Amino acid sequence: MQISHLLETTKKPALYEKGNAGMWEDDHISRHLLALHLSQDCDAASRKRGTIEKTVRWIETHLDNTPKTILDLGCGPGLYCELLAGHGHRVTGVDFSQRSIAYARQSATQKGLKIDYLHENYLDLSGEDLFDLVILIFCDFDVLVPADRARLLENIYRALKPGGLFIFDTLNPKAPAAMNVPGKSWEVADGGFWRAGPYLALSETIHYEEAQVILQQHVVCSEPDVPAVYRFWTHYYRHEDLVSILDTGGFSVVGTTEDLLPDDGSGTHDMVTFYVTQKK
Repeated sequence: MQISHLLETTKKPALYEKGNAGMWEDDHISRHLLALHLSQDCDAASRKRGTIEKTVRWIETHLDNTPKTILDLGCGPGLYCELLAGHGHRVTGVDFSQRSIAYARQSATQKGLKIDYLHENYLDLSGEDLFDLVILIFCDFDVLVPADRARLLENIYRALKPGGLFIFDTLNPKAPAAMNVPGKSWEVADGGFWRAGPYLALSETIHYEEAQVILQQHVVCSEPDVPAVYRFWTHYYRHEDLVSILDTGGFSVVGTTEDLLPDDGSGTHDMVTFYVTQKK
C-alpha cells in the first residue's frame, strides 16, 4: 500500500461521508462486540449491569403498575429486554446484529422469558399503534444522520399507541470536552478486535463543531486487503435543539435526567442526558 494512498484515506472527510466498511455484521468483529456487550469490565458496547438495572428502575418510574408492551431498539444481546420481561412486561427487541439476536434468543429461552426478537434494521420498522413504550439506549439516537433520525422518529411515532412514551439517551454539549477530542491513536496487532490476523489501525476523533458532530474514524490496514474505513458520526445536542427536533417528529419532552450514569472520576458521567418524551 502506498503512503500517498494512506494519506488520502486518513484525511478529514466531508460531513457525513460514509466509510467503506461496517462492523455489525462482520463475523470476526461481531464476536468481539458481543463479548464487550457482556463484559463487566467496561462500558464499551453496553453499560455495566448495575447501571442497566438502575436505568430500568428509572424507566419504570414513568410507567404505572400494569404490564406494558415495550419495544427496545438496538437491543443487542437483550440486557434491558430480560430485566423488563422479568418484571412482567411484554417486550420486543430489535437489533441489526445477527450474532447479538441469536445470543438474546438463546438466553431468553434458557431463562424461560418470553421475548420477541427481530433481526432487523430499526430504520425499516413497520407496524402501527403496537407499543406503550419505545426505548433507545446507549446513545444510538446520536449516530443517526439527520435524514435517518427523521425516519426513525416517524417509525417510532407510528409504532407507539396514542400517548405512548419514547425514552432515550443522548450526548449533551459537555461531551466534546469529556471525550477529549480531537485525538489520534494507532495500534499494531497480531490479531485483535479488528482482524484475526495482523493489522494496523489508525484511529482519529474529529470535532465538527459547527454541526455538533464528533467523528470516530478507524482506518484498518491488513494484507492483502485495501484499507477498511469505519466512520461513526455521533451528534451531541443542546436541549433547545433537541426539543425542536422532537416537536417536529410529534413528541413532547416530559422529563430529563443526567443522574443515571455512575461517577467513575473520568468526568464523563454527566455528558449523557436521558429524555422521556410522549407521542402527541
